[in-house]
Amino acid sequence: PCRYENGQVVGIDAVVLSTQHDEDVTQEDLKEAVMELIVKNVLPANLLHSDTRFHINPTGKFVIGGPVGDCGLTGRKIIVDTYGGMARHGGGAFSGKDPSKVDRSAAYAGRYVAKNIVAAGLAEKCEIQVSYA
Repeated sequence: PCRYENGQVVGIDAVVLSTQHDEDVTQEDLKEAVMELIVKNVLPANLLHSDTRFHINPTGKFVIGGPVGDCGLTGRKIIVDTYGGMARHGGGAFSGKDPSKVDRSAAYAGRYVAKNIVAAGLAEKCEIQVSYA
């Protein structure tokens, strides 16, 4: 979770990241690689603090993934895959669908538009609403 002040992130209290890996990769090596290659390159250092908790593959080895490792595929963790509780969501799923499915491609297109509106300085926040049949 993050801490916010006036809608802006001011601190990161915890990071949870699970990633599939080869059988021969140790948890220690995986955690070190994730911290070096992902955390240090993606999360702004000024938002991390000495009490930030890092949960890297907290359930242990993650060798078997995809539909073999999970019961089902479509619609899993759809809110986590998008914006958490930050924006409205119609409930469509991304996983298990090819790009021709409009609910998947429209969600990605809407996110692209909103991101670029904010990046261009046209708004501080942007939420896109679309409908399709």
